[in-house]
Amino acid sequence: IALKEEGYESIMINCNPETVSTYFDIADKLYFEPVFWEHLREIIDLEKPEGVIVQLGGQTALKLAEKLHHYGIPIIGTSYNDMDLAEDRERFSDLLKELGIPYPRYGAAKNADDAIAVAHKVGYPVLVRPSYVLGGQKMRIVINDDDLTESVVGIIKHFPDNNILIDHFIDRAEEAEVDALCDGTDVHIMGMMEHIEPAGIHSGDSHSVLPPFSLSDEVMHKISEYAKKIAIALNVRGVINIQFVIKRAKYPHEQDEVYVIEANPRASRTTPFICKAYQIPYLNIATKLMIGTHTLKDFTFEEKLDGFAIKEPVFSF
Repeated sequence: IALKEEGYESIMINCNPETVSTYFDIADKLYFEPVFWEHLREIIDLEKPEGVIVQLGGQTALKLAEKLHHYGIPIIGTSYNDMDLAEDRERFSDLLKELGIPYPRYGAAKNADDAIAVAHKVGYPVLVRPSYVLGGQKMRIVINDDDLTESVVGIIKHFPDNNILIDHFIDRAEEAEVDALCDGTDVHIMGMMEHIEPAGIHSGDSHSVLPPFSLSDEVMHKISEYAKKIAIALNVRGVINIQFVIKRAKYPHEQDEVYVIEANPRASRTTPFICKAYQIPYLNIATKLMIGTHTLKDFTFEEKLDGFAIKEPVFSF
């Protein structure tokens, strides 16, 4: 974003013409460039922007936040440290513990021996994956030491510098997610979605139903309260996506358990889906919150959805 007399000039960097061909005038300037640091740095040197928004470019843009922070280039919206707090599993779990929010047992490892020790501590089955990756790359559910060793070797081969995350996999559970806006003080839940597939299917590969179709009022209240607590604790300015696992009670006297599995301090693939379903320009509002010209109190939200909306995955094959 660059400052102009009548407001801000928006400069978009996108290497995929297909994603902007139908909305070519969404930004004042558009660079068809690979979203790599070398290209981004040259554009920043040329344009000298007031700051850079990384929350609307998925995980690819989020990973560039560290470089921007290191070189003193202002990040508009949620700060780099708060974004990293959500991305760093160990720090995020410590935060959840402070807030009294349940989460699956977990550990981190650098090699196969460490991973086996962690798996024995948290208990099989475990979900094993590299940290800081997009789209669930190299994510697997494993049930014994041999499978775990094979997975870890594969992860190290492809992501030699990444930590390996090992979470206790909550079997036969359901998944839900929330997209929310936050101005640092107030939180607005844009949409709460329930997945049709069981927990363990990556959110990008699952069907999301808006609003939830079978979750109890009590579970939805817990999800909403946890999301608000997390957004405020992370000092979010703009958008956040939070994913939950729900373990249904076995017996009538027990309660359904709600666990937080991750928070993404950015717009998710479900954000435009919610905007279209509810007919509310949430990303426009989110940008105003990031810039700091507005707060959530400046907006009223009227959801125009009769029935349910379903996000369906499309696979290349």
